[in-house]
Amino acid sequence: MNSNKKVALYTLGCKLNFSETSSIARMFEEEGFARVDFNETPDVYVINTCSVTENADKKCKQLVKKALKINPNAFVAIIGCYAQLKPEEIAQIYGVDMVLGASEKFKIVAHFQDLEKKEKAEVFASKINEVNEFVPSYSKGDRTRSFLKIQDGCDYFCTFCTIPLARGKSRNHSVAETVKIAKEVAQTAAKEVILTGVNIGDFGQGKGENFYKLIQELDQIEGIERFRISSIEPNLLTAKIIEFVAQSNKFMPHFHIPLQSGSNKILKAMRRKYMKELYVERVVKIKELMPHASIGVDVIVGFPGETEEDFLETYNFINELDVSYLHVFTYSERPNTTAIKMEGVVSKEERSKRSKMLHILSDKKKRFFYNQHLGKSYNVLFEAEQHEDFLNGFTENYIKVKVPYAQDLENQIKTINLADIDLDGVVRVKLEQPLIIK
Repeated sequence: MNSNKKVALYTLGCKLNFSETSSIARMFEEEGFARVDFNETPDVYVINTCSVTENADKKCKQLVKKALKINPNAFVAIIGCYAQLKPEEIAQIYGVDMVLGASEKFKIVAHFQDLEKKEKAEVFASKINEVNEFVPSYSKGDRTRSFLKIQDGCDYFCTFCTIPLARGKSRNHSVAETVKIAKEVAQTAAKEVILTGVNIGDFGQGKGENFYKLIQELDQIEGIERFRISSIEPNLLTAKIIEFVAQSNKFMPHFHIPLQSGSNKILKAMRRKYMKELYVERVVKIKELMPHASIGVDVIVGFPGETEEDFLETYNFINELDVSYLHVFTYSERPNTTAIKMEGVVSKEERSKRSKMLHILSDKKKRFFYNQHLGKSYNVLFEAEQHEDFLNGFTENYIKVKVPYAQDLENQIKTINLADIDLDGVVRVKLEQPLIIK
């Protein structure tokens, strides 16, 4: 029945959502649907939502409106974190036909009895404490890299976060099963795999297997040239993991470690699992073994109770750390979190001011990091798509570079010399032999 049907999928949020959307798209293709772009008048729209980004409801409504403008008769299904947290709220959005929670989204095709528009959206969402199945997924389509989901859910209950409510308990497949899926990815054109999840360092949950064992096995896979570890909690980033990455040819010298605050008072209020001293230890260990490594930092500004002094403590702490760039999040209130009841609310204006200060600090850190590597040679994996007259790519240690466009460079790893930084903060390069661009 679906041989002529078209489906468009849209992802809001994180790399984990991106990998899941890609796997769900393949389920549709197996059922005979053709995957098309959002604007190509599809019969079905699937919107994979996020609960972390602000205004999740607003973004969702805008996309539904846009979809119905393109095809007023399209069947609209909403899945993802926001769909788990607020299914009834989404069901009220005009034009939505189906809402699927955390578990149900992977059975989406089975829920499609017919594709007629509904007067009222059908909601399929289990209670989050009943969600315990792990469904692996990986992104396919971008020839250069693939996001491989190795873990889902989180057992940490940080006071600002809704993810445990949206995704459930921490869970994963065995090392052997995960390696099997990674071998599938090795059959695609992707040369780089990014390991993603909600709390990937918690892999195995202490049940005889762990993240360290997993990366040792992944390192042996033929057909994948590069692995990157996405965000990993500082308390779970052990010395053994750092030492392993330092001697591996496949695991890149690039870490993304959430900090959230450089004030121990605020870390306690956030219910984080470490103090700032441990964070320093991790950074020092990485830089001892891999001085060229790139370290990204997540930080939240304007958390309830964060005084000017607390913020400046965070600012100075990061300023003195040997890190490469920041992802700055402005605290926003989330229903059903502990933080929403906390005193000491920081004004929106103050949150915005603090955010700007850290964005400027991030730019300085990144430029300093890039400058340290000018004149040196690195291996760059070039993107599989053209950006205007250029190709972008990333070095092992996550320095973004660009070269004049050349088709035979797409999805290739080439040794380059980092020449200088352009106005956009991207490094121009000289290609070394065997391939020179004139």
